[in-house]
Amino acid sequence: QVQLVESGGGLVQAGGSLRLSCAGSGRTFSSYAMGWFRQAPGKERVFVSVISWSGSTVYADSVKGRFTISRDNAKNTVYLQMNSLKPEDTAVYFCAAGGLRVVAGTSEGEYDYWGQGTQVTVSS
Repeated sequence: QVQLVESGGGLVQAGGSLRLSCAGSGRTFSSYAMGWFRQAPGKERVFVSVISWSGSTVYADSVKGRFTISRDNAKNTVYLQMNSLKPEDTAVYFCAAGGLRVVAGTSEGEYDYWGQGTQVTVSS
């Protein structure tokens, strides 16, 4: 069992930055692929980024070049550095942990554990 807790959300002006953190429990954290998804009001939850256990990364086109995912396995934590934020980045951001089911890491169904989410609001 893995428990995930996100933090770091908040209100920021367009063009600003935020860093989200996702702290995980469990000794096997380093073996999981870790993903970030987001859900805007009235919309479905969508993929943002994923980092594999080995450190390889994938980004959604909408955030490529602006967001950076990283992980610190010693701290059981994954980060999402968000720069050049836009109003359309406003959403609840969720982190997720996936084990053997993860292939590309871009679909919700590949993940086993989810955090409760953290709100990011970008004002224009």
